[in-house]
Amino acid sequence: MLEEQVLDVSLHDRAGFHCGVPALDDYLHKYAAQQNAKGINTVFVLVDDAAPSKLLGFYTLSAAQVGVQQLSDAERKKLPRYPVPCFRMGRIARTLESRGAGLGEVLLGCAVDRCLHARTLVGAYALLVDAKNEKSKSFYERYGFISLADTPMTLYLPLG
Repeated sequence: MLEEQVLDVSLHDRAGFHCGVPALDDYLHKYAAQQNAKGINTVFVLVDDAAPSKLLGFYTLSAAQVGVQQLSDAERKKLPRYPVPCFRMGRIARTLESRGAGLGEVLLGCAVDRCLHARTLVGAYALLVDAKNEKSKSFYERYGFISLADTPMTLYLPLG
């Protein structure tokens, strides 16, 4: 059964993870644990409970904000005129070997679920993501993400 966990360097095999994007592999191998420990972001991993050290994917969450003028006209009308608190999913990746198995959707669902839960404890309006290319932008748009007005490769999903 798949399970989402906070990255644990004593348990999870970061070196064995390869998604095919060198920057994402490098981040997980070299920087994820440091940034997690410093509170820059939290790294969540997806594992199969039958092999809990093998990482199938990961994503990161951190606090963020967005200027209200960046949101859609309809949303601007119901929000205050100052920056709106949000969550940011800075990175998301799944292993090369799991390509086509739907783990990207599982990871995204886990991130949204976690943000919805956290939103009951800390105010946040939306989940922000930065699409790296048109293909990833289309992926997010399929799940209801909307481009920011002045930064179309940054998208948001209202959590309300």
